[in-house]
Amino acid sequence: MTAPAPGPLDLNLLRVFDALLQDSSVTAAAERLHLSVPATSRALGRLRRAMGDPILVRAGRGMAPTPFALRTAPRVRSLLEEASALISADREISVADLRRTFTVRINDGVAATLATTAVEAVAAAAPGVTLRFVAEGSESVEALRDGSVDLDIGVGDLDAPDIRTAPLYRERLVGIVGANSPLARHRRPALAELCRYPHVSASRRGRARGPLDDALEAAGLRRHVAAVVPTFALAALLVASGEHVGLVPRRLAERYATALGLRWFPVPAPLPELEVRLLWHARLDADPAQRWLRDTIRAALA
Repeated sequence: MTAPAPGPLDLNLLRVFDALLQDSSVTAAAERLHLSVPATSRALGRLRRAMGDPILVRAGRGMAPTPFALRTAPRVRSLLEEASALISADREISVADLRRTFTVRINDGVAATLATTAVEAVAAAAPGVTLRFVAEGSESVEALRDGSVDLDIGVGDLDAPDIRTAPLYRERLVGIVGANSPLARHRRPALAELCRYPHVSASRRGRARGPLDDALEAAGLRRHVAAVVPTFALAALLVASGEHVGLVPRRLAERYATALGLRWFPVPAPLPELEVRLLWHARLDADPAQRWLRDTIRAALA
């Protein structure tokens, strides 16, 4: 049997498609769009006829998107954002009335401190806004291009002409030990003292070696890395429970060391300073809601 030819689509149907793919549920999509469930179900039927694809199919007690829908979703999100930017460019927005979800890809070491600050600042001005934080994966620029990620916050820069970037703050790594560790009595342990205890390395890529090892090697020293964990938060928890030594961003240590039973100290080595940056796609430059979010995050961190 030959599948029906795809038909025309209007912008409202694309909004329904985007909501359905975010929630994988007709009921949840209806709530997101402020529509009735029957109206959303009828819109799904129109989408299926227009796109020549089921879009959502039964999977156990829920529904799951088809491969076609998953491939199409980022392009639809990008089109919706461009349409929104075109309509709202150069217009003032009522931040207090804003109803929108922003997806923010964020580095683990940054998330522990920045997420709280950003959520509080955004909620104070725009209670209808949701910040959806997602962990770093491949740091692919395509996520910014296709609209699946609105903002990227982390260390480093992307060399791409269509990606905009702005500095947020500079950061250094500091040492942490448990409050009961012998090293906790030292305000600034020497490198040789640090090497007497096992270390925990935080690396999403599973790397045991880092800048500290270069400094130790230059001083004729070597540390033993007993564990490699994927996040700074997990490293801090592991250090708090034993006599290990770890490295975490200073802002994380300043905010959570006392609560976790940790002591932190500057490392007597020339560790590189890290620049935390905000990145977004050029098409969102003129979007007033996006511009407000970027300004709010920068102001909160200042």
